[in-house]
Formats: sequence, structure tokens, C-alpha cells
Amino acid sequence: MAYSSPSDTPLFPTTVVGSMPRPVFVQELLEPESLEELGPQAWRFRMDSAVSYMLAMMDSTGIDIVTDGEWRRRSYTDVIAQMVDGFVPGKQFDSMWHQVVEPIGNPRHFIAQEGAYIKAHTDRKVKVCLPSPFILGQRMWHPEASKGAYPARHDFVRATVPFLRAELEAVRDAGVEVAQMDEPHLSDFCDPVARRKFDDPDRDLDFLVQCVNDVVQGVQGIQVALHVCRFNRGRGGWRNDGSYEPIMSALKKLDVDQLTLEFSIPAAGDMQVLRELPEDRQVALGCVDCRSADIDTPEQIAARVETAMQFVSKERISLAPDCGFAPGFTSTIPLDEAYLKLKNEVKASQILRERHG
Repeated sequence: MAYSSPSDTPLFPTTVVGSMPRPVFVQELLEPESLEELGPQAWRFRMDSAVSYMLAMMDSTGIDIVTDGEWRRRSYTDVIAQMVDGFVPGKQFDSMWHQVVEPIGNPRHFIAQEGAYIKAHTDRKVKVCLPSPFILGQRMWHPEASKGAYPARHDFVRATVPFLRAELEAVRDAGVEVAQMDEPHLSDFCDPVARRKFDDPDRDLDFLVQCVNDVVQGVQGIQVALHVCRFNRGRGGWRNDGSYEPIMSALKKLDVDQLTLEFSIPAAGDMQVLRELPEDRQVALGCVDCRSADIDTPEQIAARVETAMQFVSKERISLAPDCGFAPGFTSTIPLDEAYLKLKNEVKASQILRERHG
């Protein structure tokens, strides 16, 4: 893509992947009956107050590129049901996620509104996250309930593309500096066991890449990142093992500015694969563990970055946790734990700037 980082971006910029743990009162606000009980005005006041608190916490960590912790969302995939009509709650079908039952439509710029609020309440650079089309098809298309609207899963995936593209453009127009697409299923293609669930994994991987590119190609004026997630199960760890090598050709085809890759867990394999990335790709290096209760020291984090610097230039590296701290709204990772981990990420960046700046 043609994006170039702002000239005031420091060396070793720090960021988050997206979500932060939600206190119980925020979880309760996200329950469907909460809006009904409180009414729109009172509900919005409480949610805005909660998000403002999260932004103050982000500012306190010193992170360079912030999010609102995705506190307005039940999950990073179900946000599509807050953007467009056509979905029903998944509990009707024994699913954790909303399911599509009608042709999607009536778009609302929900994510862009998130971004506009963040921009108005911080002086830091802002990131917002959008789901990849492919994961929406994997989670939100039901073979029985959805077939009347979309006979095949790929039909639904294709239908999401114009809505996601319009949202990306609205996010850009809101002044947001970074938009990140989240796609855990890319890591399925790294794992020999996970690949078996696809009838034609090579075809599906090509389809995934094409759909992401259809969303982002030609959108100028905003940095576009893609997060290759390994499914954050909190204390339960992750789902997919394996080096990024099997998907390296796919990563090279993605028309994005930055790849957000997990490397603080052994499942990710060796960092040597970074040398295979095109030189115009930035890397948001997952160098902070977001799953265990252990809090990485600044030196541990800096050491991971210095390992990566053997394979990719320092000018291309940002620091990030491996994943969002709370992809689902009921995550039980303590908020204070995430706060301390982000503070150490910032301290690690300061160490690196002193050594290599």
C-alpha cells in the first residue's frame, strides 16, 4: 500500500492489539437487556464514562498508539452485528456468536464512531480494529439458519466485503491513524491439524487473502495492519501451533502496511521467517505475553525485539502484546495485569531507544 508513517512516529513505537479486560460493570452494560432497562441516554452516559476511563488508563501506560479496549463490543467478530442488520443472537443456535439469517444491510458506522470518540478524548495516535471477512463466515454463517439469505458460506463472506470497506473508509475519515483487521484463521493454515478442517485449504487460504485485499486495496490515508492471531484462550493458552512459514506466500500477497505477529509464545516458531517479509512491510512484533499471569520484565520484552532485529530492520518494528487481552467480553484476565504489562512494554521501548536510537 502507499501509506507512509507520520514523520513524528518514534523508533520502536508501542501499541496494543485491540481489546482490554472489561470490568464486571462493563460486561453488564454489554448485556442486551441493559440498554432496555437504562434507556439510551443513561446507557450511553455510562458507556462513554467507562471508555473515557479506559482511555485515561491507556494514556497512563505511555502507549504510543491506543485503542478504547473495544469496551463497546461484545467481541471482535460480533461487532459486525452492531454495524449492519441481518443477524440474530447465537444462543438460538447453540453458538457463541450472532448468526446471519437475512441479507445484511442498513449499515451504521459503528466502528468509525468508536474511533471518533477516541480521537476526541486522547492526544495519542489511535487504532481501531475490524474483523476480517473470512472469520465472519467461519463464525456467523449457519448451514441451516443462514442458507435462506446466503446459500453458501463464501456467499456471506463476499457480502460483508463492501460493508467492511465502507467502514474502513469511514474510520479513515474520522481521523484514525491505524486500522487493523483481525484474522485468527490465518494461523489455522500454519497448524497441520487445524488445516484438516478445510476441504480445500489452499483454496480457502487464497479466498481469505483475496477478501482482505478487496476490503483494503486502494484505501489511502490510513495505515492498515493485519493481525495473525492464534486464538487467545486466556489462561488456557492458544489454539494453533506452527511457524508462519506455511503462510508466508499468503502474507506476501496481502495488501497491508503492517503485519501483527505473535512471538512471545513457543507456538509461533523461529523469528527467522521475518527476513522473508517484503521490505515495505512493517511488523508489529508480539513481544508481550497476554495470556499467562506472569508479567514480562522490560528487559525480557526488549530481548525479544533485539532477536527480531537480526532479521528485520529496527525502523520497521513496533512493539505489541501477542493478542488482545480480552477478545470476548467475559474474559477473566485482570485489568491491572494488562495495565502493568503495557507499562513494561513502554519501558522496553525506552530501553531500545536508548540502545539503538
